[in-house]
Amino acid sequence: MDMDERPPGGGGDGCLVGLIRIPVKIVAVLVVLPVRVLWELLVAGGRAVRRHVLGPLYVHVLGPLLRATGWLLTVLFKLVLVWPWVGLWRYVLSPVGRGLAWLGRGAYEHLLAPAGRILLTYVLRPLWTAVAWVGRGGMRYLLAPLAKGLTWILWALAMTLFVWPWAALWRYVLAPVGRGIAWLAAAVYRYVLTPVGRGLLWLAVAGFRYLLRPVGLGLAWLAVGLYRYVLTPVGRVLRWAWHVAGQIVAALWRGFKWVGWVLVGWPASRVYRYVLTPVGHAVREVWRTGRAAVREARAAVRQALFGTPPREPARSRARTLGSTTAADAAPADEISRPRRQG
Repeated sequence: MDMDERPPGGGGDGCLVGLIRIPVKIVAVLVVLPVRVLWELLVAGGRAVRRHVLGPLYVHVLGPLLRATGWLLTVLFKLVLVWPWVGLWRYVLSPVGRGLAWLGRGAYEHLLAPAGRILLTYVLRPLWTAVAWVGRGGMRYLLAPLAKGLTWILWALAMTLFVWPWAALWRYVLAPVGRGIAWLAAAVYRYVLTPVGRGLLWLAVAGFRYLLRPVGLGLAWLAVGLYRYVLTPVGRVLRWAWHVAGQIVAALWRGFKWVGWVLVGWPASRVYRYVLTPVGHAVREVWRTGRAAVREARAAVRQALFGTPPREPARSRARTLGSTTAADAAPADEISRPRRQG
């Protein structure tokens, strides 16, 4: 029989399930059922009151009363706030405004406009003509000669105070001094700076030719000789010594590796292969056996308490590919290869 199938008769319920189910049924009958019935009665009563009492009351009493109250408030609002201001504007303010506008137009057309034309024609225009004539006469016969006299006086003062003194200073002082300074500079350049510069240039060329060049050539020859006859042999000797030292260090490292393998590596590999590996395999088998025993015991306790049939663990089912045998047994016939007919 497959272990996943229940035994005949439904397998029965465990004792713990029976102990829990009976009190739950008692509580449901004594508490939940009365509360549910009371709730349904309250809901049905509320619907009846809303349908047969509150609905007709609102339609036949409250609705007309609210509409009448709204109409009355609208009429009072118009009587108190709207109609008085409309009548005031229509029968008082608007006629008064039109009358004032008519009076203003009449006063402007028949009083202010003729008075303004008379004042402009007979007073302001002749007065402006007289003032313009007096202004032109004063400008031509008084201000123009006065301006010309002032201009000549200012020009004479400027020439006397600024132009003539500076012209004399430039002609008789600054120009001679400038020409003397230019002649002195030319003489210093020709008879002093030029000979001194030529002498310094000759000294620089002679120093380079007879001092710096021989010294530089000697230093270059010395550097070439030092590199060729000293540094190159020393470098070759150092390179040969470095190569020999590398070979010696490599030989010593190979010797240390051989000694380490003989003293540590080879014994450790033998211990791992012939001691630790068998011990690990034995411990793994003991661990698997103990875990399977614990799983079987737990399944037996679950069956005793809850009445559920024991089942094969998921890992075992996965390893056996759905067969009913153990993990180390052969697979079922439907998934195994067909045997040869001998």
